[in-house]
Amino acid sequence: MQQPHQGRRITWPADKLIVSKTDLKGNITYANRTFMAVSDYKEPQLRNRPHNLIRHPDMPGGVFKLLWQTLQQGQEFFGFVKNSTANGDYYWVYANITPSFDLDGRKNGYFSVRRHAPEPAIAVIAPLYRRLRTLEQGLARREAAEASYQALCDYLQRQELDYPTWVNGLYRNNLEKADAC
Repeated sequence: MQQPHQGRRITWPADKLIVSKTDLKGNITYANRTFMAVSDYKEPQLRNRPHNLIRHPDMPGGVFKLLWQTLQQGQEFFGFVKNSTANGDYYWVYANITPSFDLDGRKNGYFSVRRHAPEPAIAVIAPLYRRLRTLEQGLARREAAEASYQALCDYLQRQELDYPTWVNGLYRNNLEKADAC
């Protein structure tokens, strides 16, 4: 069972990928060893459990609204996500989530690969997510997700960027800076 959030940030080697698969309802069907090590969950604690088991309360519902909207359109989603560990700590990832298909071409779940999130990108994302979460306070879940989704869209419109261009650029530009050091 997940513990109260202690606020300690977990990191892992940047060359390791966190990988998981879910069924169509978001229940975990596979988790790699890096996922288990970083999240501090054992395989039996993850298998057939909802992937939102690791959802950190700092994550705005609007980001997940965008994620599911993107996946339902058959497209892959890229984004920064703050996840929780089994003991209440947290870690940031740059996630790529894509629909997976069986041999007959029917969608049978989702495949997610998460990379280490660059520090400069987190410095941009974390305050934005805090503002979005503030907008959600006191609202019912769906209303909260819609409010933060709309605020995210407004933010991107002011930047004159669509979400994929913005988030992928934020990752790539900051990854290149980290590699140069």
